[in-house]
Amino acid sequence: MADRYLSVARTSVHEIEIKRSRFLCALAPVTSEEAAREFIAARRRADPQARHHCHAFVLGPDGRTRRSSDDGEPAGTAGTPMLEVLRRRELTDTVAVVTRYFGGVLLGVGGLIRAYGQSVSDALEVVGVLEHRRLRMVDVAVGYDRAGRLENDLRASPYLLHATRFEERAHFETGLEPGQVEAFESWLADQTNGEAAPSSVGDHWITA
Repeated sequence: MADRYLSVARTSVHEIEIKRSRFLCALAPVTSEEAAREFIAARRRADPQARHHCHAFVLGPDGRTRRSSDDGEPAGTAGTPMLEVLRRRELTDTVAVVTRYFGGVLLGVGGLIRAYGQSVSDALEVVGVLEHRRLRMVDVAVGYDRAGRLENDLRASPYLLHATRFEERAHFETGLEPGQVEAFESWLADQTNGEAAPSSVGDHWITA
């Protein structure tokens, strides 16, 4: 399984115009094929007068699920270049829908491929992407006499301080890369004079 992946940062719509044709690219983060198809349907409802609603989406941390549609455009001129942009940018859990309003000028096969690809690429530049990392989460509990210093040390360390909570003791939930576990255990022992040990709480996907 992959330990990191990228997805679109948020839902957004970005428009470009090429030879009087309007291309509206809607992007959204999704985690299932059902959610992707619901978003595609919503875009059709939002622009019912448009001639084409082409789409592409990629799902799963490994990007294994890939779908695309030309929605009436010549085969291979819309969905495929859209999907290629998502693949080239290493994006997954992302759906793109490009709605086209025809402007009266034929773009030709090459023109359509460039236009649909550019529409997705430009929209991604506007909306941005998020990195998701699969980390081994551990809980570190210490007495309040050590809590302040340990929190500062964790924030200055290469380890991710993900969450804190304060109960009978102070708890610091920390995310570790796959190869960091042993080094963290040694680091923690040094910082606390051997009084604290990490307790595993499992692997979780964390958004950077």
